[in-house]
Parts: sequence; C-alpha cells; structure tokens
Amino acid sequence: MSALSGIRAPKVPILFKAACPDCRGRFELAAGALCLAIGASRRTTFYSFTCPECGAAVRKPAGERIVELLTGGGVRTLRLHSTV
Repeated sequence: MSALSGIRAPKVPILFKAACPDCRGRFELAAGALCLAIGASRRTTFYSFTCPECGAAVRKPAGERIVELLTGGGVRTLRLHSTV
C-alpha cells in the first residue's frame, strides 16, 4: 500500500475549448456554461452555450466522442429520448 493512497488529487475545473460561428470568437468554457442534449439520432444530439463575447446562442452537433468528453467533464445532460 502506498503512503499516498489516502490522499485525494485536487479537483481542477475542466475547461472546454469552444468557438462562436457568429463573431468567430475562441474561448474556454467551464462545464456549467454548456448544456448537452442527447436525442434519438445524430441529428438530435447537440451541445449548446451562450457566446461570452457576443451573447449569441450557439448550438453544435455532438458525436459520440464529444458526448463522452462532455459527460465525463461534468456538463449537465438532457436526454431527449427514452432508453426503453
């Protein structure tokens, strides 16, 4: 057993790189600034956020890898379909 086994690593906030298609701004957003919606198909699975630079509502498609990264990073998720 390691002497460090009882020590927890500090929680570091996860930041996600994002870009706005309206103003072309590039920035980093915390998990709380994003929302992930998982639909029944690729067309209805997306993430959204408000651009911190111009205030535009941004919605972008989310493939399997993006879904995995966002959910693992603590982004709130809305399921738009039943899993039954």
